[in-house]
Amino acid sequence: MLRVSQALRLVHINIVLLRHGLDEVVTATRLFRPLRFLLYLAPWHWFRRDLPPYPVRVRLALEQLGPIFIKFGQILSTRVDLLPPELAVELAKLQDRVPPFGGAEARALIEKAWGRPVEEVLAEFQEQPLASASIAQVHAGRLRDGREIIVKVLRPGIEKTIRRDVDLLFAFARLVQRYFPEGRRLRPVEVVQEYEKTIFDELNLQREAANASQLRRNFRHSEDLYIPEVHWDWTRANVMVMERIYGTPVSQVATLKEQGISMRRLGTRGVEIFFTQVFRDNFFHADMHPGNIFVEPSGRYISVDFGIVGTLTKEDQRYLAENLLAFFHRDYRRVAELHLESGWVPQGTRVEEFESAIRTVCEPIFEKPLSEISFGAFLVNLFQTARRFDMEIQPQLVLLEKTLLNIEGLGRQLYPELDLWTTAKPYMERWMRDQISLRTLVRRSAENWPALVERLPELPGALTRLVDHLDRQTYTHPHSPASNIDAVAKQLQRNNRRTTSALAAVGLTGCATALLLLPQPAHSPPLLVPAAAVTLLATSLALVWRALIVPAR
Repeated sequence: MLRVSQALRLVHINIVLLRHGLDEVVTATRLFRPLRFLLYLAPWHWFRRDLPPYPVRVRLALEQLGPIFIKFGQILSTRVDLLPPELAVELAKLQDRVPPFGGAEARALIEKAWGRPVEEVLAEFQEQPLASASIAQVHAGRLRDGREIIVKVLRPGIEKTIRRDVDLLFAFARLVQRYFPEGRRLRPVEVVQEYEKTIFDELNLQREAANASQLRRNFRHSEDLYIPEVHWDWTRANVMVMERIYGTPVSQVATLKEQGISMRRLGTRGVEIFFTQVFRDNFFHADMHPGNIFVEPSGRYISVDFGIVGTLTKEDQRYLAENLLAFFHRDYRRVAELHLESGWVPQGTRVEEFESAIRTVCEPIFEKPLSEISFGAFLVNLFQTARRFDMEIQPQLVLLEKTLLNIEGLGRQLYPELDLWTTAKPYMERWMRDQISLRTLVRRSAENWPALVERLPELPGALTRLVDHLDRQTYTHPHSPASNIDAVAKQLQRNNRRTTSALAAVGLTGCATALLLLPQPAHSPPLLVPAAAVTLLATSLALVWRALIVPAR
């Protein structure tokens, strides 16, 4: 049940919508649909004042409702392919033109965080904000050594405001999970938990600064993306100081064209940057709406606002890459198998039936020119089909999907003919090849080498004890009646095979130890001896696995 405070917040939301003439939004919900006729009896319906256009009313209502609603509007604003153009343009104003709070109040918050007057730290500070967003606003300044900086400061009381709306989301999620037929599959509580973590991480500007530093290292020498430098000496939990950058907002397409920048290259570069962050670095900027992206005259992107970042597990990375490649190649059988292997659909699902359903959705879409395929529309159709098979929502992938939709929307603003699929396909194929390359094998071996060497001296003794244990099992078996002689014989054979495997493992481990301890031969390749030792140890571990776990046939 909703608490009193949550019920009051819900009433307030509906009042704001009604005040801005968005009656149809209120009455479209199942709760209020039976009361739609009351609108015609309401006084404000008879004497309605002149209202701004519908897109303006939507933006004003979202601004008044607070940060979570503003974030929702920012996400929608990037989908010009799914929204009416005039609504997308109006919602784009939510990206950096939310009404600011006072400059004097911002100065007071900064001085409290620093524990000293602004003038002692900065040679110049502008109280008029450069930009104002849902959670923080940005002021320009100059350090005493002459470097230009920006000072980002959190809105006062923002945590309490967000906590109120997140608690309301949790209440709705629990109701959906309890009473809605598909509540278990949609996993709404887990999705809100993921969002709660994301939004509250954004309230810690030291965390954002750390994210910026990581991205800056990842793209330090890149010609595609520039990340500004963080000034850590003056960064606090609610105040961040960062290098000031200059560039053209990515939404100003006409200006970018006047500068001679290739829109096609800019669109494809954005997709490449995203896939590089996801698969090469496993650390991606997850709030890439146009208000956070600028472009240098050279065509290089500049990114700001790093409060929301995402990562994936190695397993999710691999399954995601394989799924995308299978879609690219129209290998629907492999898509169905991957969903089963990853546990995204129940294990009892028939692969052939799921494959047929995916083919039914995808074939009509892929028959179009690739540049006309909307990834957002594709995902919607795919999820609708997956409902039949009780496919569960993956909360850890929601942020990635939202970012990918933003990237596609942004790319098609720049270059309407952007082919997300063709741009991404070579990258995915290259990444998959790299995962099984010799270089990757050597790199991973080098990463695991210290732990392996640390345990290496213990392996011979452990394997010797294993052999002794198996020997005792081989010659001590219970007395059995004649009817069980065959079973006993099979058990003895199994133990003998295990003993043989264990002895071989001891020998191989000894060889690997000797390779590591003896001097390396002159003029031999630097990685030859470690690679040979790793090979012997891998074979030894496989034999141990066979001795301990795999039953002899």
